[in-house]
Amino acid sequence: MTPCNRASYCVYCRRGQYLGVLTKSGKETVTQGPTEEFENAPGLPNWESVPSDAGAATRQLKSAIRTRIEWFGRSVPEVVDELERALKVEVAEIVDTVRSGGSAWPVIDFAEIGTGTVSVELTNLVKRRGCVVVRGTFSRQEAEGWDRDMLDYVDSNGFFQSYSGPADDFFGSLGRSRPEIYPIYWSRGQMEARQHPHMHAVQMFLSSLWTFESDGRQWFDPSRNSLYPDRLRRRPPGTNSRGLGDHLDPGTLDMWMAEGYQRHFQHLWDGDATRHDPWDASYRTEAAHYPGSTMCSAFRTFQGWTALSDMRHDQGVLHTVPIAKAIAYLMMRPLLDDVEPEDLCDVRLNRAIPVSERWHGWLLEARAGIPDIEPGDTVWWHCDMVHSVAPVENQQGWGNVMYIPATPWCTPNAAHASTSLRALELGLSASDFPAEHYERAWVGRFTINDLNETGRVSVGLE
Repeated sequence: MTPCNRASYCVYCRRGQYLGVLTKSGKETVTQGPTEEFENAPGLPNWESVPSDAGAATRQLKSAIRTRIEWFGRSVPEVVDELERALKVEVAEIVDTVRSGGSAWPVIDFAEIGTGTVSVELTNLVKRRGCVVVRGTFSRQEAEGWDRDMLDYVDSNGFFQSYSGPADDFFGSLGRSRPEIYPIYWSRGQMEARQHPHMHAVQMFLSSLWTFESDGRQWFDPSRNSLYPDRLRRRPPGTNSRGLGDHLDPGTLDMWMAEGYQRHFQHLWDGDATRHDPWDASYRTEAAHYPGSTMCSAFRTFQGWTALSDMRHDQGVLHTVPIAKAIAYLMMRPLLDDVEPEDLCDVRLNRAIPVSERWHGWLLEARAGIPDIEPGDTVWWHCDMVHSVAPVENQQGWGNVMYIPATPWCTPNAAHASTSLRALELGLSASDFPAEHYERAWVGRFTINDLNETGRVSVGLE
C-alpha cells in the first residue's frame, strides 16, 4: 500500500478495527484497536428506507464519500484507477482463456463435494472467479423427470389459458428481451429439488466459502439453508430471443445508502477499495432493503439454477463477468466526475442494476458464458456478480431451468422462510414476486405434508 500524504495511513479491517499504521517510511506498526484519528473520520449519511428525494440523497451521499476518501489522503480518481489496474489483469486473463476456446467457469463434480475432496486449488479458483458449474448435482433421469412433471403440472391446470403475461418490469431498464419465465413456485419438481440432500450439500459448500463469523457474531449459518421459492424458465426449440442485458440484482440504491451496506463496503468509502473482500459477509445480513415488486428480500450467497435440459454454450445461455472483486469497481464508478451528481450510473429503484458499455465497457470485455450443460447440472454465481443471458436465433433444443439459490439461515432469510411457508400452504406466489397466485386451486401442488426433514428445517418447522 502506498503511504498517503498524511502523517500515517490507517490500515484497518472491514469492521473498523485497526490492524496497524503504515508510516511515511513504509514501516507498519501494529495497534490494538481504533485510534482517535479514525474515529474522527467524516461519516456518511444513510437512509434506512427509500429517501423522499432520491436524486438529492444521491448528491449528498456522493459528496460525503468524496470528502471521506479525501480525508484519508486519497481521491476518487486515484482509487478507481487503482481498481482498474488490478481488475484489468483479471480481464486480460479471461479474454485470453475464452479466445483460446477454454471456459472461464470453474467446474466441480458433485462427487467431490459429496465426499469433501474439492481441492484447495479449485476452491480458490471458484473464489477468484465467483462462479461455478457443479456437474451431476442430480442424475439426468431425475432432472428430466422433473421437467416432464412440471410441464404436466402447468398444462393440466390450464396455465396457458389463464396466463395474463409478465406482471413486473424489474428488467425494464435493461436492453434485450426477457427469457420465458413461468411464475410457478410449488410444483413437485421444484420442491423436490429444493429439499434434495444433494442440493443441500452444494449450498453448504458454497456458503462456506464466505467469512460468516466476525466480531464475535455469526452473520449466517452455512450449515442450514432457508427456503427461497423462485420461478421456472422453459424456452422451446426454435426460439428467437434477444436475451437479457448485463446486470446485477442484490439491491438498488440501498447498496449505497443503507448503513449495513455502507459498513459492508467499508474499504471502498475509506479509499482502500482494492482490499474489499467479496466473501466477507460482515454486516451484509443486517443491511436494509428498499422494497420493490421483484426485489430479493433474502440474502443469497450465490444465485443459481438447475438445468432440466441439455444446453449448448452457444444457445442463448447465461454469461457472467467472472471476477468476484469487480463489485468494488461497480460501486465506485458513479463517483467519477463524468457521472451527474444525482446519478449512480443509471441505477433506479425497483430495477435491476444495469451494467453498460457507457459506464463499464472495459469490464464487459471479460463477459464469459457457461460451458455445455446437461440435465442435473447446477450453475452458480456470486450474488454481487454481473450476469446476462446471451441472444439466440432459432435455438437448438430446449432451454429449461429452475432457479434455486443458496440462501443460508440468517435473520432476513428466516423472515422470508416464514412468508414462504404461508405461500406454500395456500398456493400463493412467492412474496418477492408479483402477486399472481396462479396455483391456489391447482391439482397436484406440493404441500407442507410433502416436506422432508431438510424441507421442514428450511421453513422453520424443525
